[in-house]
Amino acid sequence: MSRELLVNVTPRESRAAVLENGVLQEVFLERANRRGLISNVYKGRVTRVLPGMQAAFIDVGLERTAFLHASDIAVPNGVDTGLEAPRPEQVRELVREGDEILAQVLKDPLGAKGARLTTHVTIPSRFLVYMPFGRGIGVSSRIEDETERLRLREAVQLFVKPGANGGWIVRTAAEDCGIEALNADMLFLQRLWEVVRERGRTAPAGQLVHEDLPLELRMLRDQLGQDVERVLVDSPAAHARMCEFARTFMPESAGRIELAGGDRPIFDLYGVEEEIGRALDRKVPLKSGGYLIIDQTEALTTIDVNTGAFVGHRNLEDTIFRTNLEAAVAIARQLRLRNLGGIIIVDFIDMEDEEHRRQVLQALGRSVAGDHAKTHISTVSQLGLVEMTRKRTRESLEHLLCRPCPTCEGRGFVKTPETVVYEVFREALRQARQFEFQELVVLAHQDVIELLLDEESAALGELELTIGKPVRLQTEALYAEDQYDVVPI
Repeated sequence: MSRELLVNVTPRESRAAVLENGVLQEVFLERANRRGLISNVYKGRVTRVLPGMQAAFIDVGLERTAFLHASDIAVPNGVDTGLEAPRPEQVRELVREGDEILAQVLKDPLGAKGARLTTHVTIPSRFLVYMPFGRGIGVSSRIEDETERLRLREAVQLFVKPGANGGWIVRTAAEDCGIEALNADMLFLQRLWEVVRERGRTAPAGQLVHEDLPLELRMLRDQLGQDVERVLVDSPAAHARMCEFARTFMPESAGRIELAGGDRPIFDLYGVEEEIGRALDRKVPLKSGGYLIIDQTEALTTIDVNTGAFVGHRNLEDTIFRTNLEAAVAIARQLRLRNLGGIIIVDFIDMEDEEHRRQVLQALGRSVAGDHAKTHISTVSQLGLVEMTRKRTRESLEHLLCRPCPTCEGRGFVKTPETVVYEVFREALRQARQFEFQELVVLAHQDVIELLLDEESAALGELELTIGKPVRLQTEALYAEDQYDVVPI
C-alpha cells in the first residue's frame, strides 16, 4: 500500500490529506482563528468541584471552562518503591476550588461542551512519547514483530537513569530506527519538559504554557512513516519550514518532501476538493449500485445500508451479502474521512446466513484496523444492528466546515406552504379578537401567497367575512417558506 501526504497552506488556513493508493482517507483542517487545542498545555485554576460527577471545571483562559475528570488527575507517587501508590477515591481529595494546576487538552471543545483535560501530561516527538507523571515503557501495538518490540524496549531502558521519574511510549515510527536516534529523542523530550514545567510554575492561571506544532509539522511528526512515498506541499514558505524540521528531526525523510508545481491547486489536481464535497453529503453511493445513508446527531451516528440499483447475478441472499461486504469497507473509510466519533450504529441489510454475518463483521474489523482512532466493534444486536464506538477527539468534518441551516435550524425539514396558510388563518383570528384595525396585512413567502390566491382563495374569503375586515397579501422575497407575519393596520 502506497501512501501520500498532501499539504495545502494559505495565509489563514492549512489543510492536509492522507491518500492511500490514490484514494483520500483522511482530511485535517486548521484555521488561524480556530486552531485545534489537543496536546496544548495550560496553567489552569479550579473554579468548581463536582463530587457527584467526580470531576472539576477548570478555567484555562478559553471561551468555556474545561472539564477534568478524577480519573484524568495524576497522583504523585513520591518515592518509587516498586509498588503502585493508593489512589484517592474522591475528587475533593485530589483538587480543591482555587487550586492552580498544569493540564493538557485531551479533546477539543465539541458543540456546547468545553475542552476535556488531563494532568497526565504527554509530550510527543518523532519516535517517543514522554509521560512525566507516568511509569514504565510501552511499545506501539502497530509494531507487530516481537523481536523488534523487545529491541526497542531494551534500547529505551538502556538510557533510563535508575530512579528517574516518568514513562515512555515507543511510537510506530520508531520501527527499525537506531539506538542513537532514540537517545536523542529522549534527551530532547526531557529538556522540553523542564522548560514546560518551569513556564507552568511561573505563568499566571489561564495562560497557554506549551502549544503543539502547526498542522504541516504535525503531519510530518505523526504521519510520515516508512510507508509514505512522498509529501507534496503547495506553499514555498511551508515547504521551507517542513524541510528544516525534517533535516533537524528526521533527516532520512527530508528527501521525500516536495514542493508542488503547476497552476492547478494541489487538492484539485488529486481530486481531494471533490471528495471533501461528497463527504458532506448524506448519501454515499457504492460502486455496485447500492448506497449508504449517514445521519449524524448529537447522541450518535447512524449508517443505513441499502442495495439500491444493485440486483446481483445469483439470488437475493448473495446480492445482500455482496452489498454488505462492499458497505463494510466503505463505512470504515467514511468514518476516517468524516472523522465521525462516539457511538455509531450500522444497519446492514438483514442476512439469514450466519456465516455471511460473520464475514461482514470480519470485513468491517479489517477495514477499521488501519484507523489511527481507537475503534471497538461489538457483535450484531438482537435487532440486527452493529454497534461500534470510535474515539472522538476533535470535531467532525461536517461540524468544521458547516453550520445548521438557518431556515430549518438543523431540523432537516420546513413546514409546507399549506401548513403555513392555516397558521396564518389562526393568527388572523387571534389578532381580530385582540385589536382594533382597518385591515390585516399578511407578509409571507411567494409560495404561501400563491396558495392563498389560488387553492385557498375561498378560505381567505371566509376569513374576511369572519373578521369583518379586508386581508391584504404581500410577498416578501427574503422570507423563508415557513416564515410569515400578520400585521393589523
